Amino acid sequence: MLGTATSAGAVHDLKLFRQSGVRLPNDTALIGDAGYQGLWRSHGHAITTHKATRASPLSAEQRHDNRVLAHARQGTLHAIRRMKIFRILKGVYRHRRRRFALRVQLIAALCNLTRARPA
Repeated sequence: MLGTATSAGAVHDLKLFRQSGVRLPNDTALIGDAGYQGLWRSHGHAITTHKATRASPLSAEQRHDNRVLAHARQGTLHAIRRMKIFRILKGVYRHRRRRFALRVQLIAALCNLTRARPA
C-alpha cells in the first residue's frame, strides 16, 4: 500500500519522514536507502545500506548485505515507477503548489487500486 508525504521545496528524505507523523508498530521492519541513515535511532527495526568512506571501504560482507537489501527494496522502486508513469510526477511541477499534495495522493490511490484489482 502506497503512502505519500510532500513538502514545499527540497527536504531531506529522513526529515520529511519524521515530519510526516507516520507512526508504525515497533515490530515493523523499515527498509530504506542511504538517505535514511539514522532512522534506526527512532525506529528499532530500521535497516539501511552500509556507506563506504575513504577511510573505511565496505567489506565483502557489507557489500553482500547491500545487495540483499537492494533486492528487497526492488518492490518499492517498482511502486515509484508506477507513480512516475503519470506525467505530472516525471518532471518539474508547473501547476498550483497548494494542490500538489492532493494530486500525489490521488495518483497513489490510483496505483493502490490497480494493485488491489484481481488479475
